[in-house]
Amino acid sequence: MVYDVLIIGSGLAGLFAALKQPRDLKVALVTKRDLADSETVFAQGGISCVTSGDDSFDMHINDTLKTGGGLSNKKIADIVVGEMPARLKELEGYGVKFNKISGKYDLHLEGGHSRRRVVHADDHTGKTVEDALVSRVRRAGNIEIFENHIAVNLIIKDSSCWGAYVLDESDLRITAFKSRATLLAAGGAGKSYLYTSNPDVSTGDGVAMAYRAGCRILNMEFVQFHPTCLFHPEAKSFLISEAVRGEGGRLFTRQGKRFMKDYHPKMELAPRDIVARAIDDVLKKSGEEFVYLDISYKGAAFVRKKFPYLSSSVKKYGFDMGKAPIPVVPAAHYMCGGIAVDENAATDIKNLFAAGENACTGLHGANRLASNSLAEAMVFAHRAAASLASVAGMKKKIPKIALWKTYGARPSDEAVVISQNWDEIRRFMWNYVGIVRSMKRLVRARNRIKNILEEIEDYYWNFLVTRDLIELRNIAQVADITIESALSRKESRGTHYMIDYPGASDPAFRKDSVVKKIRGKVSVL
Repeated sequence: MVYDVLIIGSGLAGLFAALKQPRDLKVALVTKRDLADSETVFAQGGISCVTSGDDSFDMHINDTLKTGGGLSNKKIADIVVGEMPARLKELEGYGVKFNKISGKYDLHLEGGHSRRRVVHADDHTGKTVEDALVSRVRRAGNIEIFENHIAVNLIIKDSSCWGAYVLDESDLRITAFKSRATLLAAGGAGKSYLYTSNPDVSTGDGVAMAYRAGCRILNMEFVQFHPTCLFHPEAKSFLISEAVRGEGGRLFTRQGKRFMKDYHPKMELAPRDIVARAIDDVLKKSGEEFVYLDISYKGAAFVRKKFPYLSSSVKKYGFDMGKAPIPVVPAAHYMCGGIAVDENAATDIKNLFAAGENACTGLHGANRLASNSLAEAMVFAHRAAASLASVAGMKKKIPKIALWKTYGARPSDEAVVISQNWDEIRRFMWNYVGIVRSMKRLVRARNRIKNILEEIEDYYWNFLVTRDLIELRNIAQVADITIESALSRKESRGTHYMIDYPGASDPAFRKDSVVKKIRGKVSVL
């Protein structure tokens, strides 16, 4: 299996980069489920982009830097904000239709933004974008699609990446996908937490593979918890968009008190980390399981017009947003850290690039500004595409790559190890490495993850590899990295809130946290 370019992941970043490859380059697009099964589909809100006369690049950049808690890279913010209008036009060229009024974009306002600048397609922007790009990719003659394939490990030889070993779920065979240039666009790691807005595919595969290959991983302590996911036993990963609060949605306790005024002057429009902590605080003090989000006072017609997808979807669970409040809780949502990349999406390893949520470009810093994620993914997918084409276009000879060896591994006879460890990781990550943290809780988490990692590695080498095992191994390693990163930051900043260190004034911590694999273990640099 020899390709010019290998792309792992089929969200916005992976699809966008694939479509931008020259037609004379042979591209393999590997995705572990259906091509359209990605985190992008769940991005309801929209894409932040300066398009109106009362807005400016400087305003958007300043909002990004302010929300990032002093860790956002201004040079990267300049790049993303400045290049975004051109990328937006490209999306429209691929067939994406955004909401407009009299020929101008209908812009939403979201938390942390000083202007209305969120371009959207109703309230299911991500799905609209994903569907359009999937349709284009399926018609591209130079892109070979591999659905239900999951990457196991990157192929590293002579300090360069030459593709990846990939498992075909249909027959559990692992094949070397050799390539001259490789892009990791495998999404986030929300499934390492008990409660998450992310789909089942979000198991940190890109970060874990890059870490095992020797890349630096940055700022993994900064996990953004979305304040409002629907609280219902059957509503798995059901996000209630930031735009609901942007359009006037109010938060209340179950006793009817509007509580955000006690936490921030912008109330419900405060940055996400503040709103999530406020809800968490209210729930811990009251012992309740949820709070209410109410936009029904705007009227049923307004709600149906602004949120057609949301209002119809929540009715499946017995709620009517246009007539009454709906119950919500915070959930793990977005990973602000990831694989260290430069402004051209290059990692520490030659021929290996990363874009989308599994990359850390420096844009988000300690906390992501709402709807900046799709913007960053597009801009860096565009830049990654140019880098991939440049490297692959040189047509360097791919060295001889060893076949995957099973070393006598046998089919599993104790799969309970996978389900038990999976459940335990997600639960202690939620309780010990969640919205509010302490040194004591983090040390407990560290002790547990070390034992679990040993169990998983023993299992990995004794039994044949399956997707469940690959995903478990990846979320365990991402959990380990997140814990070590959190322990290294003895302050509160952005999404990382420590009750032992409530301030964010120590200059020693105004820098990225960096971890790397050294002698087989996570080491903080």
